[in-house]
Amino acid sequence: MSDYKMLIGGRLVDGDHDMDVINPATEEVFATVARASERQADAAIEAAATAFPAWAETPLAERQAKVSQLADAIVANADRLARALTQEQGKPLAEAQGEIAWAEGYLRHYATLDIAERTIQDDASGLIQVRRKPLGVVAGIIAWNFPLLVACWKIGPAVIAGNTIVLKPAPTTPVTALMLGELCQKIFPAGVVNIITDANDLGGYLTADPRIAKVGFTGSTATGKKIMASAADGLKRLTLELGGNDPGIVLDDVDVRATAQGIFNAAFLNCGQVCLAIKRAYVHDSIYDAMCDELARLAEAAVVDDGLAQGAQIGPIQNKAQYEKVKAFLESARRDGTIVAGGEVIDRAGYFLRPTIVRDVTDGDQIVDEEQFGPILPVIRFSDIDDVVARANASPYGLGASVWSGDVDHALAVAERIESGSVWVNQHVAIGPHIPMAGVKSSGLGVEQAEEGLAEYTQLSVINVARGG
Repeated sequence: MSDYKMLIGGRLVDGDHDMDVINPATEEVFATVARASERQADAAIEAAATAFPAWAETPLAERQAKVSQLADAIVANADRLARALTQEQGKPLAEAQGEIAWAEGYLRHYATLDIAERTIQDDASGLIQVRRKPLGVVAGIIAWNFPLLVACWKIGPAVIAGNTIVLKPAPTTPVTALMLGELCQKIFPAGVVNIITDANDLGGYLTADPRIAKVGFTGSTATGKKIMASAADGLKRLTLELGGNDPGIVLDDVDVRATAQGIFNAAFLNCGQVCLAIKRAYVHDSIYDAMCDELARLAEAAVVDDGLAQGAQIGPIQNKAQYEKVKAFLESARRDGTIVAGGEVIDRAGYFLRPTIVRDVTDGDQIVDEEQFGPILPVIRFSDIDDVVARANASPYGLGASVWSGDVDHALAVAERIESGSVWVNQHVAIGPHIPMAGVKSSGLGVEQAEEGLAEYTQLSVINVARGG
């Protein structure tokens, strides 16, 4: 019998299968959850399709009110959600509490957004209006690094726009999504929100189903390409928020100590398991040694522990498969560069690695060119601005980037040359529900967040009326 049930058609149901969930800090099972079969995935899609017409006709104010109620419910259950999030994902409890607060904040902002029609022409000759209509059933497929927040990123705009949704969390982090389903079951009409789980075997089933009008996916670029191919036959609408290999470019006029702290925080948030984290730091030659030393000091001082332990700053890698991948990156770091902090696994249960700083590496090395998605930061030396911009832009990714300088105008001039969906100056991972988020190149397709993100969940319709003779 599962500890957590799925939400299908307004009912909390057991799965045709069960699935154990591993705590990455202990490598022990901490929960057993319902797991869907294809039959149950089909039932969830059908429930969403059945609920769609009435939900699409529900006044916007009522849809907004339901999303606000979900935000209220998250606040009321924040402690329980945060603890479960730490157990399934690994992040320190303080970071889990932050994710809960972010989820609430994003939902509250979505609930303020309007889907207003726009009048292009209104005169004696005619009336032309642009309207936005819901698409139908949305499949939301989410990654394991921010399982509650990203679930809300999908549910919020989908239902505000008048769509219904079938949400599928990652197999290694299904618990908080199913807990969210318990809250949704008491708020939304039956079938508007459905949450099912799988063992990485139902994604293709969802994306290929002709009743699915749109797929919203957050995860790896490789999986995003598979989803895009699967959705092609039905010409489904897509939003793909994919991988990144974000550069942080540090100019020669920074305060080394303060900037190192900002770089470190942006690189090792959530144990480096953030698509928008700094994955490669380019540091000017004149301050390179000092910056490497300061980053190494911060890494050595960081407290790595079970996320539920008092004082933990960095938790484990979320799952064993990713743990093995990151250990392979450590070998690349040892081979091609000089590790000045970390570089070793921690001899204990759980998927723990010390935060690692590697210097004396360059473009062309695996640790620089590929996304580590773990607690490793390569630091690359540069001396010429044109050269470092070209190196930053040479990546197939383009999700985020940052420029750090004591001269904001100079930093802005550099930032404007970087090919990336988001470019920050003297900060990184500065996101919010009112700020559009989009990737270029292999980092994604479409827009998340803000009014632009909400529009991705709608179909544009032009009404063109002739007047007079």
